[in-house]
Amino acid sequence: MPETKVALIGIGNCASALIQGLQYYGISEDENLTGLRNPILGNLTPKDIKVVAAFDIDERKIGKDLAEAIFAKPNNAPKVTEVPKMGVTVQKGPLLDGIGKLAQSVVQVSKAKDIDVAKALRAAGAEMVINLLPSGAGKASDSYAEQALEAKCGFVNATPHFIASDAKWARKFAEAGLPLVGDDLIDQVGSTALHKTLLRLLSENGVKIVETYQLDVGGGTESLDTMDRTRDAKRTIKTESVASTLPYKTEVVAGSTDYVDFLQNKRDSYFWISGTYFCNAPMKIDLKFSTVDAPNAGSVLFDVMRAMKLALNKKRKGAIEAICAYGFKRPPQMLTLEASEEAFKKFIAQNM
Repeated sequence: MPETKVALIGIGNCASALIQGLQYYGISEDENLTGLRNPILGNLTPKDIKVVAAFDIDERKIGKDLAEAIFAKPNNAPKVTEVPKMGVTVQKGPLLDGIGKLAQSVVQVSKAKDIDVAKALRAAGAEMVINLLPSGAGKASDSYAEQALEAKCGFVNATPHFIASDAKWARKFAEAGLPLVGDDLIDQVGSTALHKTLLRLLSENGVKIVETYQLDVGGGTESLDTMDRTRDAKRTIKTESVASTLPYKTEVVAGSTDYVDFLQNKRDSYFWISGTYFCNAPMKIDLKFSTVDAPNAGSVLFDVMRAMKLALNKKRKGAIEAICAYGFKRPPQMLTLEASEEAFKKFIAQNM
């Protein structure tokens, strides 16, 4: 199958982890593929993914080869491998609402002229656009979605801004004959997935959940933007996602609570679960869960991009609900973990 040609919007920590992952898992045929949920998906491996275009607004990244730009400040994702020059130059995209007030202290906005994004996408031969903009960049996300439509590219919305779950956008991509997926990329070992798994396990064992919360504290630019502009939106998305696990309504709160600079690209999550079981006996769970944030996106994005390649080959159009439910916290239709897994497997099998 031909290469999966992607364009990246926002060369931050997630892009850094993704590019490093492509190098890490693509060195040789015998490379250890531990850490990937699906080393092979629809006959596609990570080696079949090729980044052909990249866009950002930071002066320290514009005009640099992508292999160099992913390590430029303010990025602080851990360096796990050397990345040779890729022959892809980071281009200046439109700023619009791409950075919030708090992030202005760490981002150096380039004064270079904005590139014609659609023209650049066509010139690079991009098939799909991966939106990795920071939380709160709604206008910028909409702008890139429009440019993807003009360039006839599929669109992957990793941000919490509603695009795939917005009927207007889904209709636009359907009318253009292009696939669309989102919104708000789920983590490989994220706090939301862990929280949902714990609640499902307890519920299936007869425990009645009385109240539960999940509070996230992180460093890095994404956490800063979340606290500045999308704390309430992210809390709504996460709370709805967690609550959907239980077959009944109860007290649920899930979301980001603070930014801690010295955590860098790390994230700490705190869980509280209170419930009752046999003869109304009480039980409580109090946990702390720590991860490095950026790598959490890699495995899921690998799966989403390869699934999108299958969708493009089969000329699927509009919001692809099976991919949305599998890879995102706020899909157009919320499914249980089991149902989303089954729908995704069925989609892959039917579109190979």
